[in-house]
Amino acid sequence: MARLLVVDDEKSICNTIEVAMTEAGHQVELADSGEVAITLMRKCPPDILLTDLRMDGMSGLDLLGKVREYFPTVTPVIMTAYGTIDTAVSAMRSGAYDYLVKPFTPEQLEHLVERIEEYRRLRDENSKLRDAVDVLSEPSVIVTSNGRMQKVIETAKKVASTDATILITGESGTGKTLLAKTIHDASPRSKGPFAVVNCATLSENLLESELFGHARGSFTGAVKDKVGRLQVADTGTVFLDEIGEISPPLQTKLLRFLQEREFERVGDTKTIRVDVRIIAATNKDLEREVKMGRFREDLYFRLNVIDLHMPSLRQRTEDILSLADQLLARSFLTTHRASRPLSDQARKAILSYGWPGNIRELKNALERAAILCTGDQVTVEDLPDRIAEYLMATSTAGVGSTSGTVSPVIGPLSGHFSAMTPSDVSLDELEKRHIQSVLATASTLEEAASILGINLSTLWRKRRRYGLE
Repeated sequence: MARLLVVDDEKSICNTIEVAMTEAGHQVELADSGEVAITLMRKCPPDILLTDLRMDGMSGLDLLGKVREYFPTVTPVIMTAYGTIDTAVSAMRSGAYDYLVKPFTPEQLEHLVERIEEYRRLRDENSKLRDAVDVLSEPSVIVTSNGRMQKVIETAKKVASTDATILITGESGTGKTLLAKTIHDASPRSKGPFAVVNCATLSENLLESELFGHARGSFTGAVKDKVGRLQVADTGTVFLDEIGEISPPLQTKLLRFLQEREFERVGDTKTIRVDVRIIAATNKDLEREVKMGRFREDLYFRLNVIDLHMPSLRQRTEDILSLADQLLARSFLTTHRASRPLSDQARKAILSYGWPGNIRELKNALERAAILCTGDQVTVEDLPDRIAEYLMATSTAGVGSTSGTVSPVIGPLSGHFSAMTPSDVSLDELEKRHIQSVLATASTLEEAASILGINLSTLWRKRRRYGLE
């Protein structure tokens, strides 16, 4: 359902549109002049503005100028009896989404409203994605003094200006999405869309529809046409996160797109060509997946034109404290609290902990600390219990350097078990025990995933791998 504001100095036109659109389930408000329309929009901006082009006083084009300046969320449409090319061009330049030539039928108007609703939905989704990326896009994550990370950034800068397909590998939480966004921003496509598709969170059918779109009636629930992410991101970049999770049939369709840059929507025969760059990411070993027959070899080579491997946080320990300081400052800023520094003991705990969830887990831990901190400094008590417990365990076991700094753990998920288990226990066993411990204390799987610093799909795979379901 859309909220429409109809502006026309012919009362009969307004009334006809009101009846037709109300019967179609929309909310309709009427105005007989541009001045009245502005007054109404100040009280409650509509979704769609439907305005006549020629009116006494303020013209439709003048009204469009006001809408563009003061009501940017409103989608304007011009109605005109003078359907010339010049009129359409002027209306579009003034910010109109489209125009209707009088007389038009209720069906024509309803079809246009449906298109606008889909356009607004996609625009809002894209805005939310951009906001989400902005939240994750702390510049400090890319700034590094680590040699491995510096090489990754150097290579990324070199390939940003090209259209080469890129595969970013690395553990969950290492900043793969941020690196993809950084490449997009540094590329000639930076003014185009940056669309993110998480391949692990959608079923096969929904993922196919999300990528390629679908035609109305192509499956149960497809009540209207849907534009896919590949088409929405035309002239921009599509980031395919968790690419290792897509099904074999979808792998085939994606391979064809990478080869020919064209596709058909689900349930449609019309071929669509788009100009997008593909950046994919995975925390899986795709070479191993190819050998196991779970991932197409030809698709792997198509994706892996440029390979960028993100080191884990434990592999860039020289960056941990500087990242912590900057992420903590950002956490205080976003929670509207005065910034406080980390205490020496808290810094020691942060440096000693293994950070299995990498930068994502570090960010979450510091957000928690910023909320819970009541003193002049962020202390160990403000950090998640697992970090304080690990510091105590390693201190008891005598883990530390001669300078008093606790050495980082060697395993990705060793947690506080590494100081309390025999040295011949495998990392897989340590990871299993750590996940068991978190699952036993967390009230939900979402909470467990947050504590571990991984997403739900990764937790699901690890539970299945270790028989913890």
